[in-house]
Amino acid sequence: MKISAVILTKNEEENISECIKSLNFCSEIIVIDDKSSDRTVEIAKSLGAKVYERELGEDFSAQRNFGLKKATNEWVLFIDADERVPEKLASEIAKIIKQKSDFYGYYIKRQDVIWRKKLKHGEFGSIKLLRLARVDSGKWVRKVHEYWIIQGKVGSLENALMHYPHSTLKEFIADVNWQSDLHAEENAKEGKISSLYKIVFYPKLKFLNNWIIKKGFLDGTEGFVAALIMSFHSFLAWSKLWIKQREK
Repeated sequence: MKISAVILTKNEEENISECIKSLNFCSEIIVIDDKSSDRTVEIAKSLGAKVYERELGEDFSAQRNFGLKKATNEWVLFIDADERVPEKLASEIAKIIKQKSDFYGYYIKRQDVIWRKKLKHGEFGSIKLLRLARVDSGKWVRKVHEYWIIQGKVGSLENALMHYPHSTLKEFIADVNWQSDLHAEENAKEGKISSLYKIVFYPKLKFLNNWIIKKGFLDGTEGFVAALIMSFHSFLAWSKLWIKQREK
């Protein structure tokens, strides 16, 4: 049984080569590129990927669903350009899709590596994402913090996907600021209401949850910075939602 891999890209010339090379167990590699201005498309094509240029339009689900429509195999694996599939995970995926089972999708653990440090605690240490599923089993929803809704039984894989995000602190903060815009938008659509209480206390609670309850302190300085920035993300998202409410 064959598998298609779908990668979303935007100016990923530093990452795309290693990402595609880690997908040599896939018979089809599809890149959905958000009008990159660097060599992302050129590199992807040179490595045999099928490339479709399509503006993101601040909607990750629409971009992923577009990728689903382009996949020609029964199984689809979604991966980001800053992620890699280690050999053990590749072998597990190749083995599991050959088996006759009633599973329609699988969660995959993700191991984040920030500034050469593996984060084993906090919210980054317990991430599981639904990234592998049958092509016709569901669709992606939500513009940001998107997720795949699968109609059918879902399992979990043992081996982890490697993730190498945010090469600099500036990049991390810029990404969090941008994503908080989209998150505030989606919260508004879902009927969520911001307040002074949420703006003041939710970020603090998020930090305490990541740093203390989920033992982020065991990841040292990197864990502290990650917990602090994710708390900042919460502050930005709730503050921006409050501003939207005031504008009505």
